[in-house]
Amino acid sequence: METDAYAYCAVLTRDQWAWEFLRRNPDYRSDYRRFITLWHALEADYSAPPNRDFSKWKLDPRAYGPLPGDVEREVLSGELCVGDDDRVLLECWMGAKWGFYKFPLDPERGTPPGADELSWRPPLQPAPHIDEVCRLDVSFDLSLPLPPQLEAAKFRLVGRAAELRRQGILAPKTVANQCARWIRMLRVLDGDMPPEGNLDDLREAQAMTQSGYLDILRLADAGANAK
Repeated sequence: METDAYAYCAVLTRDQWAWEFLRRNPDYRSDYRRFITLWHALEADYSAPPNRDFSKWKLDPRAYGPLPGDVEREVLSGELCVGDDDRVLLECWMGAKWGFYKFPLDPERGTPPGADELSWRPPLQPAPHIDEVCRLDVSFDLSLPLPPQLEAAKFRLVGRAAELRRQGILAPKTVANQCARWIRMLRVLDGDMPPEGNLDDLREAQAMTQSGYLDILRLADAGANAK
């Protein structure tokens, strides 16, 4: 691929960046192929909206998750759409498995999804492991008034972030200051760019497709043009 193939990435939003990594996940791609095959089979039998016969559709076991060959998930994140017998509709099961609401998207689509097409579920807590370089522990004395302590803590946090930036460490992370790094990852994943030095770059990029895309959702909800 030419570098210009990634020009669209310069204006991706936080949510669209998460999608760019998820759609390169081999397991999601496999799930989607199985899902859409089942969906088309159901539509062939019961029609598509507005003529769908949902009374028969909901009686078909194929209309519910998990996908054939997958396992029942013990924890499904966020709200679920369930049938009369508490089974989870297949499209909602897919979303709960991969972290989004709305109808599952085709990973082969050529344009980034808009807000009306993709809505992410809140990332599960607790937060991922904190890089020790970016860690700052602040203690409070609850026997004393909190407002002055909060102001002092805010001053320490802002000061530490400024110190990290002077050292060349991007803090806090934003869509804008991570954009170039993420583009390199996409190019490595697509085979357009060899990993630099060793396989660590490839492993880091692959980790972004597995669960790291959900960590992107912890960043401020701003586009690449935000500073």
